[in-house]
Amino acid sequence: MAKTFFRLQKFLRRTQFLLFFLTAAYLMAGSLLLLQRTRLVIQQGSHGTPSNQALAGPEEMSRVGIMDPRAAQSPGPRLLVRMEALQEPAPEQRHSPHWLTSRNSELRQLRRRWFHRFTSDQEPLQTAAFTAMKHTAEHKGTYMGCFSHDSRERTLKGAVFYDLRKMTVAHCQEACAERAYSYAGLAYGAECYCGNTLPAAAARPEECNMECKGQKGSVCGGVNRLSVYSGEQLRAAATRRRNVIYRGCFRAPENLTDTFPASLIQPNLTVEMCSEFCSKKEFPLAVIRGQECYCGFPTGRFPLRQGADGPRCSGARNASSAAGGRYCLVYQTPVQDTRCTDRKFLTTKSKVFVALSSFPGAGNTWARHLIEHATGYYTGSYYFDGALYNKGFKGEKDHWRSRRTICVKTHESGKTEIEMFDSAILLIRNPYKSLMAEFNRKYAGHLGYATDRTWKSKEWPDFVNSYASWWASHVLEWLKYGKRLLVIHYEDLKQSLIPKLKEMVEFLNVTVTEDRLLCVENNRDGNFKRSGAKQKNFEPFTQEMKDLINRYILTVDEALRGRNFSGLPREYVPR
Repeated sequence: MAKTFFRLQKFLRRTQFLLFFLTAAYLMAGSLLLLQRTRLVIQQGSHGTPSNQALAGPEEMSRVGIMDPRAAQSPGPRLLVRMEALQEPAPEQRHSPHWLTSRNSELRQLRRRWFHRFTSDQEPLQTAAFTAMKHTAEHKGTYMGCFSHDSRERTLKGAVFYDLRKMTVAHCQEACAERAYSYAGLAYGAECYCGNTLPAAAARPEECNMECKGQKGSVCGGVNRLSVYSGEQLRAAATRRRNVIYRGCFRAPENLTDTFPASLIQPNLTVEMCSEFCSKKEFPLAVIRGQECYCGFPTGRFPLRQGADGPRCSGARNASSAAGGRYCLVYQTPVQDTRCTDRKFLTTKSKVFVALSSFPGAGNTWARHLIEHATGYYTGSYYFDGALYNKGFKGEKDHWRSRRTICVKTHESGKTEIEMFDSAILLIRNPYKSLMAEFNRKYAGHLGYATDRTWKSKEWPDFVNSYASWWASHVLEWLKYGKRLLVIHYEDLKQSLIPKLKEMVEFLNVTVTEDRLLCVENNRDGNFKRSGAKQKNFEPFTQEMKDLINRYILTVDEALRGRNFSGLPREYVPR
């Protein structure tokens, strides 16, 4: 009996060891397979991914469960069902943990995919590849050489553009030429800088070793290095298309020579002659008084706030007559005012976590543009939008909780999301305008317009029924759970830019100069203003929609007054 028991025990021990060995072998085989696949992906990424395969299209992204960046900007599509419940007092259903987990998971996948794409493309090209890279790609102008690039003391300090996927030499040259700049400089394979003066410090040719993101075989600078191209031919061709904006007739300052840094006296002076002269000098304003042309910036001595159009300036639009010398004509040149374009991340983590909160379509991107240029610091975002990053909002790629940005954009309105912030600027816009702006963005991007067919489809009434209640709940919940709020109405900010911007900057505990605020006012539109208001030949809001929206407006107005804030502007209700 003992012998039989001993044999059974020996067999079980062998079986246990065999099972352990098989389990270990299985895990090792799986690990080797995973490492092999990872190595294959890295090798494919190092050889370069075609630009058209860098990121999946919206259809492919939806198939694999990855969110479109525009959809990631706001939780709208996933709130369509939840927002219907806003008509019932059940806030816990609107912000369910399941929805937050799903949305955050998709955002993490999108960020991770974009980050791997960005870091792999940032690797400098190997020397062997660089020797084969010639300046023979299709672009006009002359390659001027490789130069040092100091972000703090830039020589090409004009307009700046970014495009992480499609930057080419020709694209940069055309963008600079449209804004009256002679030179286009490219850095990091994706950044474009404009100016009329060549950088002083030349660098070795091999130090400009990064390939353009959107054009193989072209050099687009390197790390702290600029590949500079001239664009005189493009600049001359762009002159015909260039816009010179009439700013108005203003009383001339007492001493024009002290007020404006550059001047020109020219018989038979024309607007085009003065604008071209000031553009070459890189000034955003061209000022004409008789045969005199002056170039400069808006300043405290010449703020451009009180125009004199009317009887005093009758006939002053003719450059040969400037109302007896007491008034001058002011034009906006294509050159950008660069006194407020320098921006950076906070050097130390912010102790106060500030939100820039709004309903989608309420002007949050525009407010970020104003805040960044006024304070000189980047703003962050709860979401990631590659289109915004390409336009210069570098805080898009920074983690929203890094506290390296002056404030963080958010459209969230749940109790948990609100209480994460120490304070907030609450931006409110007329719901009629907000709904139309967000509908345009959803179906035509940041700068486009939805087609009439889309407006007349069932998408529009469904959108209004879901999003109108969200507009109201967003304000109500921030009023309820927000710890410290500054309420800014979009319409007031648009009408009284400087005073309202001062309020926002003081709320953010930043001190700025008057000239910087005037520079912001001179660059007030930014890169995300839709060109003109596309008029529709029909009324998009039905009477039923108006009745619904007006009830929400009255509710929000009452809530604001109950918290001792000013009520909604009169133009909101009733429509």
